[in-house]
Amino acid sequence: MDKSAEFSYTFLEYKLLPGRAQGVIGRSFKEDRMKKTALVIMAAGIGSRFGGGIKQLARLGPSGEIIMDYSVHDALEAGFDRIIFIIRKEIEKDFREIIGDRIAKAADCSYAFQETTMLPEGFSLPEGRTKPWGTAHALIQVREQIDCPFAVINADDFYGREGFRLIHDYLVEEMDETKPYADICMAGYIIGNTLSDNGSVNRGICKMGEGSYLSEIQETYDIKKGEDGVIRGIDLSGKEVLVPEKAIVSMNMFGLPEKFLDTLIQNFPNWLREHGQEMKSEYLLPQEIDRLMREGKARVRVLEDHDRWFGVTYAEDKALVERSIRELVEAGVYPRALYQN
Repeated sequence: MDKSAEFSYTFLEYKLLPGRAQGVIGRSFKEDRMKKTALVIMAAGIGSRFGGGIKQLARLGPSGEIIMDYSVHDALEAGFDRIIFIIRKEIEKDFREIIGDRIAKAADCSYAFQETTMLPEGFSLPEGRTKPWGTAHALIQVREQIDCPFAVINADDFYGREGFRLIHDYLVEEMDETKPYADICMAGYIIGNTLSDNGSVNRGICKMGEGSYLSEIQETYDIKKGEDGVIRGIDLSGKEVLVPEKAIVSMNMFGLPEKFLDTLIQNFPNWLREHGQEMKSEYLLPQEIDRLMREGKARVRVLEDHDRWFGVTYAEDKALVERSIRELVEAGVYPRALYQN
């Protein structure tokens, strides 16, 4: 491989050592950079007041790391070239100081901003609406910064390293952007690896056809494991359903082709004509992918991910996530401190 393809990341101005646990965000490694990839982190939902109560900023790692630190670490280890944060303009200064500036020591970072006033010509914000326009609207704001395939994740979810590797490898090795439909991939998690011990959760249960391509997502609510070990939930009709313990669910970790953003931009005015005067409706990425899939304009390859997904759905989940990260550190998956001197 050409020497120009070799590069290294450093974090907080410290050069870190190679190795699975020591490599951290600063691991030196070689990679084919002919096809670049980006990671988009949706963080516009972070509260305007920073503090321990904001779940995206809860310090969960043994050295004070937050969930986003681990996501960036795993993405860079997998081979992603750039990180793009979607935030609100009003929190930019605090975000950079508390999160962004330290990550910028490790990776090529940039920002996009989501505001409720960002609407196509001819549309205006309904009086009284304060709710953001949703995840698909957020993604539209990165269009000018994206010139390659990319992954998208939520800021407050701990996805584990396997999902980043699976999606990165698909973007680089398998995605065909010349196809007449959007070639999309998605990390599919085993439902038992996404449940909370502290309450029920809502999940999109994936039905797959030939070649592990997604055929349908069944939105299922109030999912929890009973004392008998059986997982149950409520379907859209309100009926209780049994959920197989090996069922695959979507945690909204997608790999997308660059041109997919143009599709979102083109459809947004149509969505606004139908829902733009509603106070709480959202232009959501999963629903847009589902619509395009039903219209034959997208295919979604489900990449089965065996890692545990963590989220702070309930306040009590924080202790579980802290314990789980500590166990990963003790197992050598992560170092005790992502940022080492």
